[in-house]
Amino acid sequence: MNNITILGAGFAALTAVKTLRKQGYRGDLSLVAPNPSLFYYPSLIWVPAGLRDEASLTVPLQAFFERHQVQYQAASVTGLDPQARQVRTTQGTLSYDTLLIASGGRFLKKLPGIEYSYTPCEGFAATKSYSDKLANLRGGTLAFGFASNPNEPAAMRGGPIFEFLFGIDTLLRQQGRRDQFELLFFSPAPKPGQRMGEKAVVSLLQEIERLGIRTHLGHKLKAFAADKIVTEGGEERSDLTLFMPGMTGPAWAADSGLPLSPGGFFQVDAQCRVPGFDNIYVAGDAGSFPGPDWMPKQAHIADLQAIAAVKNILAVQRGQVANHSFKVELICIVDSLNSGIMVYRDLKRGWHFKNPLFHWAKRLFEWRYLRAYR
Repeated sequence: MNNITILGAGFAALTAVKTLRKQGYRGDLSLVAPNPSLFYYPSLIWVPAGLRDEASLTVPLQAFFERHQVQYQAASVTGLDPQARQVRTTQGTLSYDTLLIASGGRFLKKLPGIEYSYTPCEGFAATKSYSDKLANLRGGTLAFGFASNPNEPAAMRGGPIFEFLFGIDTLLRQQGRRDQFELLFFSPAPKPGQRMGEKAVVSLLQEIERLGIRTHLGHKLKAFAADKIVTEGGEERSDLTLFMPGMTGPAWAADSGLPLSPGGFFQVDAQCRVPGFDNIYVAGDAGSFPGPDWMPKQAHIADLQAIAAVKNILAVQRGQVANHSFKVELICIVDSLNSGIMVYRDLKRGWHFKNPLFHWAKRLFEWRYLRAYR
């Protein structure tokens, strides 16, 4: 058995660890990540309401690594030498036989004045800072928006912005402060959220209208300022801006020696392999995978990609054909703090519906998902 090295400690990386051991792999297993912990990004939406704090969203992984006999290396990746089968890190060079890249992507922060906005999925600090400022505001305009990577339009994560938008509307109503604020939803896309399906988008926009939330859609973003958003369609006042930029690959991708997509992600085939490198696989946000333009970048599909990658890695080790692919599907609950809209889409069908129980279903899923790592 050869050495398998995993880069990252997020959803795809940890699913890969579990799947390898469950599938019977007993060889050396290394994992490289800056911190031995899993941060549960999906529940950041509940931070403004005080339902989650940093400790409740951070799961230490030492015990998980011990149970699964993982050799953990605390380091940040800086590049690869795929011919020599080596990973360059801040703590030196590591050798591998088979490599799984599951280190995630990053947000594009190129718009002028973007420092005046808050990007929640960058971590707890940004979301907590936003939440504290919101709590101290006595009124004004709250703006919520997202955009894509212009070189790879599918590289976006807009779902959490819908959840913050609906959740903060609910929170302000519960606090008796909703009439003191104007809420604004903005996006360069005329119909943002298209990856959820046409009917789901119409339903979300109808919900936005029902709640009295203004929209500014279909205009390219130009800049942010401390008190406004500037687009090609004009300016909009904003006293507090929550914005999710488009995504790209990890910063070290340019020094990886691997083929990259136009948007800066690792180019990957349907079996999660990097073309031309039969011992390098990718799962999660770091990769550009073949599939429909609505294929999401979310934890669920990262898990599915990790499972497919592991099955192919083990198939090669066993002398079998590596022909496992992952199911392309979108499953999410757009939470609104006291209710939720369940959205599902795959290659054949799509549906959505709203129910107050979905809020509690999302909280139950969080508990069940994290239990495996605690």
